[in-house]
Amino acid sequence: MGVVKFGTDGWRGIIADDFTYENVRVAARAIAHYVIEQEDASKGVCIGWDTRFASQAFARVVAEVLTAAGIPVALASIVTPTPALSYAVRERGAAGGIMITSSHNPAQWNGVKYKASYGGSGKPSIISAIETYLEKPLAAAAEPAKLEEVNFNPPYVEAIAKFVDLPAIKASGKRFLIDCMYGAGRGIISGIFAEAGVPYVEMRAEINPDFPGINPEPILPHIAETQKRVVADACDAGLVTDGDADRIGAVDEHGNVVDAHKIFAILLQWLLERKGWPGDVTRAFNTTKMLDRIAAKHGRKLHEHGIGFKYVCDLMLTENILIGGEESGGIGISKHLPERDGLLNSLLLCQVMADEGKTLGELVAALQAEYGEHQYNRIDMHINDELKQSAIKRASAIKAGDDFAGMKVNRVETLDGIKFYLENSHCTDKVNAAETWLLLRASGTEPLLRVYCESCSVESVNAVLKVAEKFVLEGRA
Repeated sequence: MGVVKFGTDGWRGIIADDFTYENVRVAARAIAHYVIEQEDASKGVCIGWDTRFASQAFARVVAEVLTAAGIPVALASIVTPTPALSYAVRERGAAGGIMITSSHNPAQWNGVKYKASYGGSGKPSIISAIETYLEKPLAAAAEPAKLEEVNFNPPYVEAIAKFVDLPAIKASGKRFLIDCMYGAGRGIISGIFAEAGVPYVEMRAEINPDFPGINPEPILPHIAETQKRVVADACDAGLVTDGDADRIGAVDEHGNVVDAHKIFAILLQWLLERKGWPGDVTRAFNTTKMLDRIAAKHGRKLHEHGIGFKYVCDLMLTENILIGGEESGGIGISKHLPERDGLLNSLLLCQVMADEGKTLGELVAALQAEYGEHQYNRIDMHINDELKQSAIKRASAIKAGDDFAGMKVNRVETLDGIKFYLENSHCTDKVNAAETWLLLRASGTEPLLRVYCESCSVESVNAVLKVAEKFVLEGRA
């Protein structure tokens, strides 16, 4: 097996190191094999690309591989958000889609995402099938297939604009900051708002593949400037999308970050209480337990699954799912697509504010008051593989009844990483307090260990994370 390896949503690598034209061809050949052997290749494949360095050129290389194998290609003519590509795949009846993006990763990265015919992330079975074709030679067709260039954005923009009540958003009188993070969401929400007469300010909408000073991920520290601008420009909320616009982040009217967990909870409660749409709820292993409480109150089944939107998509295709999502800001609503969509979810947040007559900060406060204070944070530890594996091995030896960070371990779960539920005395006197949990999860493709924590207060979360970091680095908690 070479350097190309498909993870939770495709393959990514460092540009000019392992993300080279030749390795992109390897990935493209594997996808072409899959499409020819397990889909109807005559339906063609849609290919999109984002604002990263050389994304358009890499997309054309992929198109050349597919057309040479006899697969017709519709290639994006302009920068395309990932959800717009997924929408195009489904609406055009294509065999699949390929997106050139590395989403939220730093500027030196790029990647290849595969989207299946249903307009969402490839199910685990599809990704596994694609991997079996890596490094296999691909026969050329007798004649190359047709290549056409298409602007995928207008039909998608029309669809998400119709999904919300723009006159109600306008009538709310609220003003929004739109932060595109130099990514593929540039001009999408601002264009919708401009046509609808909704007041807005847009920032970081220019194309700059260096993503100066940030990674295009809608979390701190990368949205520190967003916090300042929301207050300075007297906006009622800041809406942030990542590099390929499939993830969402937000900032309230006071400049406070509203993390993806709270955004998910706000949207879930609104869908259940305002829309009353049927269906279950899904969430990833590293996502807030507040969702469990909301679902339980409304009699909805909650499915917990591994980390990666492909698991959400898999459930949406086999179960009656209303909404599903993950910690990183990827949230999908099945009535739209079995796909995460930061742009649609940004519009929906505006809709919730309009319908409830509340600011974003007030919506968060109301949730915390009803379901208990749930606070969360994550640290990304860029450490060598030896230390990463040592930490996981040591964590694996901790059992229920042991102590960690001065707290008793009530139970351990290992669905995707190692998760400790802790008996936290800091939360004992709080009403309806969130259960304290800590999750250690090692990346399978990078020298990276992510440590997640949820608890009943910001102070408690930070204290647990501090001890967990010491455990990873020094071997003791």
